[in-house]
Amino acid sequence: MAKPPQTSHQVATESEEARVSRLLTGLSVMAVLFLVGIGGKAWFAEHHTHSWVLWGFGALVAGNMLVFSLTGNRNRQKGGLISIVGLLFGYLIITGGESNTGPLWFYVFPPLLFYLTDLKTGTAVLLFCVLVAVVVFQFPELPIVTAEYSTDFKIRFFATLTFESIFCFVLEASRLNARKELVDLAEAHEHAAQTDELTGLSNRREMQHRLNDEFSRYQRSGHHFSVALIDLDLFKRVNDEYGHDAGDQVLRDFATLMQSVIRQTDIAARWGGEEFLILLPDTSLLPALTLAERLRHKVARHEFSFAGRTMPVTMSAGICSIAKAGSIDDLLKQADLYLYSAKESGRNRIAPRVRTQDPDTVAAEN
Repeated sequence: MAKPPQTSHQVATESEEARVSRLLTGLSVMAVLFLVGIGGKAWFAEHHTHSWVLWGFGALVAGNMLVFSLTGNRNRQKGGLISIVGLLFGYLIITGGESNTGPLWFYVFPPLLFYLTDLKTGTAVLLFCVLVAVVVFQFPELPIVTAEYSTDFKIRFFATLTFESIFCFVLEASRLNARKELVDLAEAHEHAAQTDELTGLSNRREMQHRLNDEFSRYQRSGHHFSVALIDLDLFKRVNDEYGHDAGDQVLRDFATLMQSVIRQTDIAARWGGEEFLILLPDTSLLPALTLAERLRHKVARHEFSFAGRTMPVTMSAGICSIAKAGSIDDLLKQADLYLYSAKESGRNRIAPRVRTQDPDTVAAEN
């Protein structure tokens, strides 16, 4: 079957993921250039080991970019870059970099971390990195630690890092909340644009879009489909005798009955006024007639009531398969002609009539 249209949330998520990937690619290129440049500076300062390590990290960043270009895996791209940057900052804190300024690069980490991960994950990773820094600062005698920092530097470093981390956390939380509000608002508007307010069914515009999609699928792969154009018989009489509120209740009750009969893959819409249209994917004419007859029988037996008064309600329907039409317009025109025929034949009928249909059997199946 054709894929259902994406929601606003899915579109927004996909768009943001693509934007993050582009940003990561740009940051990765800049990181490689910086690491090569700083490694070159360290080489000329005769810090050869430090230079090779920085170039090695640059190669890892470049390798992460290459893997992403080959696989397109965005989660691996993010996870790889975070891991490489985390290891780099760990190395700079342990060794001090040049002139014990390595820890200062750690200020880049919180905003990057919170932007690339969710708040819980970002906080957990950041706390782990801070714990590593605390161990390095407090135990300079450890074999792997080659740097020693003054007490004043330690205090200032943790104080400023704490402030920055909290600030980045609050900003990212605010950004996520604003994004969620915008997506929710977009989805509400999207739902309103696709849904009939009274019945909760798809509206005419949405059904037209689904019909076009189904017709395109039929042209590509030959999957047949049918439509059922339904009209509530003498509905004006209901409005005149019982009031428009009662008429609205009949429309809502009928929509509920219709949804209880159709399949999950079928789509029901309010076509206009008291007219409804059902799209039946992968359905030929005879099964469509059977379903419509089952619905007709259920409506005829249902007790429609409002304010304690019972209202007689029946329906007529015209059914057409795409096999008998060359376009959506032809399909709908043919269904409308069958509906007119059902009305002219006495209402409470399904057209075209098929001898193999047995209402009692259909009712028993229900």
